[in-house]
Amino acid sequence: MNCSFSTDTGFAHSRAKKEEEAGEVEDDTAAEKGNDDDDENKTEHKKSEVADQDSAVKPHGRDGSTPSNILEKGIIYFFFRGRIGIDHPDKVSDIARSYIILRPIPKDAKLGDGPIGDAGNSRLIAVPKKVLPQSGRDRWIAFVEKSDASFDELKKNFLASNDYQTKAGIDRHSPAASPFGEGVYAITTTGRESHLAYMLTLPKKLDQVQTKMGLKEKGSWIISTRNPQYPAPANTQLPESPKFSKDILDEFRSLRWMGTLPKHLIPNAQFLLVGESSGIDKALQPDEKDKKDKEKEEPVEEMERLEEEDAARMEHLGKDAAEAVFADLEAQAKGYPELQTTF
Repeated sequence: MNCSFSTDTGFAHSRAKKEEEAGEVEDDTAAEKGNDDDDENKTEHKKSEVADQDSAVKPHGRDGSTPSNILEKGIIYFFFRGRIGIDHPDKVSDIARSYIILRPIPKDAKLGDGPIGDAGNSRLIAVPKKVLPQSGRDRWIAFVEKSDASFDELKKNFLASNDYQTKAGIDRHSPAASPFGEGVYAITTTGRESHLAYMLTLPKKLDQVQTKMGLKEKGSWIISTRNPQYPAPANTQLPESPKFSKDILDEFRSLRWMGTLPKHLIPNAQFLLVGESSGIDKALQPDEKDKKDKEKEEPVEEMERLEEEDAARMEHLGKDAAEAVFADLEAQAKGYPELQTTF
């Protein structure tokens, strides 16, 4: 069996169809702080501001208090998709793959009421191992399927189910993606390492599905981007390499891995997710320079404020957790799975 990862620009469903036809549906398939380019930051900030005029995102809401070691923050959604023909997974082995959606917001923004709004900047990340890493012993590769995605793209090509025929004329059903968590996130740097930290908003209490899938109320992973100039580790090859700029490739120097920066998260980029059993403590350590600045909040304080704001707005988006999640992604909950808490 060929154990390489598979992805394509049509993302989730077309990939699943190709893998099914080939008999290749997968079960299991440190760094330096970087400074974003100023022009790139301004462009992204302007794009977010335009999209956020009618959304819950309120740019400039933090008045310069955002910690400097938070490289990016936003809303995070956790989904999984059942295997071909399995709409309602009863166990982890019924799941084909897990996914993370990141919807960044400006670093100085706060959240008000209403849906998050579509800035066309969402990323879809695939986790072929199904469950999320929980401790330092859990180290596996994820990859970016789509970046700069609109909610409309996500609805059509990822969230929805898909029925098709194989070349052999066999009918196949790829189920709709099921949410199992929503919250806030931050990509942070401690100088040597990068982290993806999150605080869960929905469901309000962890249940069986969340626990088995590796979610915590507050959690984080060490994240390191793979240098595509070196061969991929065994069984993790993608058909195409990420189209990193020369500047990014030069930043790797001779390193095989470096701490993940937001600018790395483009289609086909692979990064290592390493569990952190200590939770968010290491990921949200304050920067030494920020300790001397009385206006700067500590990273954990910023995350807690963001989570409180997110909880307040999500409470009014739907009568249950699934309805709130799909409303936030500008999708009607009807026809989509509920936010699953038990197998």
